[in-house]
Amino acid sequence: MKTVPHPLSARTWREYGYLWVALLLAPFGLAYVLLVPSLGAGFLATVVGLFVAAGLVIGARGWGAAHRGLARAALDVHVDAPPAFVRPRGFWRSLGAMLFDGTGWRALLFLFVTFPLTIFTFVVSTVFLFVGLGGITYWLWWWSLPLQGFPGGARERGFSIQAGSWYWVANTPPRIALVALGGLVFLLVWPFLTRGLTTLHRLLVRGLLGPTAGSIRVAALRASRAVAVEDADARLRRIERDLHDGTQARLVAVAMQLGEAREHLRDGGDPALASELLETAHTSTKEALTELREIARGIHPPALDDGLAVALETLAARAPLPVTVDASFDDSDLAPAVRSIAYYTVAELLTNAAKHAHASGVYVLVDRPDGATLHLRIRDDGRGGAVVVPGGVDGKRTGLSGLQDRIATVDGTFHLTSPAGGPTVVDVTLPTTTRP
Repeated sequence: MKTVPHPLSARTWREYGYLWVALLLAPFGLAYVLLVPSLGAGFLATVVGLFVAAGLVIGARGWGAAHRGLARAALDVHVDAPPAFVRPRGFWRSLGAMLFDGTGWRALLFLFVTFPLTIFTFVVSTVFLFVGLGGITYWLWWWSLPLQGFPGGARERGFSIQAGSWYWVANTPPRIALVALGGLVFLLVWPFLTRGLTTLHRLLVRGLLGPTAGSIRVAALRASRAVAVEDADARLRRIERDLHDGTQARLVAVAMQLGEAREHLRDGGDPALASELLETAHTSTKEALTELREIARGIHPPALDDGLAVALETLAARAPLPVTVDASFDDSDLAPAVRSIAYYTVAELLTNAAKHAHASGVYVLVDRPDGATLHLRIRDDGRGGAVVVPGGVDGKRTGLSGLQDRIATVDGTFHLTSPAGGPTVVDVTLPTTTRP
């Protein structure tokens, strides 16, 4: 709810206080800005000079953080901090990144522009405040003003206005009341004026000290890349564990059974026991093959080779609850990564619906509303209440959090609606290609 500015409101005095603090910081900020070209030019012949200038550019981020904090405390302006500076490897690349850091240069521009702006806004606001205070208290101190000479030899004391031979002196009760009324007008206008002047500072803070769309995009790409790397590493570790603890152990047992059977046959042992060992080895081999197929399916479902729609139909047929799939579209131009993410997204949500939501049925709709995007909607009739835990549980991206991160790696969107009592509806939008 917006409040009407008035001279006694705490917000008005916070905004005026901001102008005071900004005025105190402005000369130091301008001096810092002038250091960049002066030191850079003075030490231009040496690499050390370039690093000094580059360090000042990066240091301007600190000024930006200070002004964001000041604006947040006094002006109620909440601006997100730009992404942190990431120093690349290599001497010259690092130097170039520091010298041309966009966030640092925008902070320097802010310091340069706010110097004259702060002086202007402070002076105007202060003049209105003190003229207002002086006007409404004029009746207390007007008599202490010195005598002034006017045309015709008159000598009077008080606030005066003179134009040629005409003059006006506020030294009678009606005129003193008029000055007080004028002071009251100035004082009532002052909060509105101060808010308007500080709005200029708000615009500068938002425009120059916040993150740009490009920097947000770069930070998101870095985060997505980190998630993709961690996800791939976790998957490789899981495959290694499954092969080591399951399939490998089973194959070692098969080798031992075959060796024991061979010794029985070679040494004239019991043929029945050898046959039993061979039968056990044969069974273990088939089980190992089944495990290998499951592991291979986890890497790349074979059904995806026939298209996403066929893979989802196969997935629905194997699900532990009734699943209706509505997927009739051309997926010949879908990127393999997009197909895989779409498949695993549906697979994960079907597992959640059966395991956690206790749903009795799931409806899966996959379509292409336009040529550039793939839309998935998964709806179950379970008990609802599903939430995405940022970062997963104990820092591990699992379940819905892992899905959201995986979808973000290809610039997709993930939207969950799951009120208590259900239904749970998940809408996922994926690009049809992963190429920029």
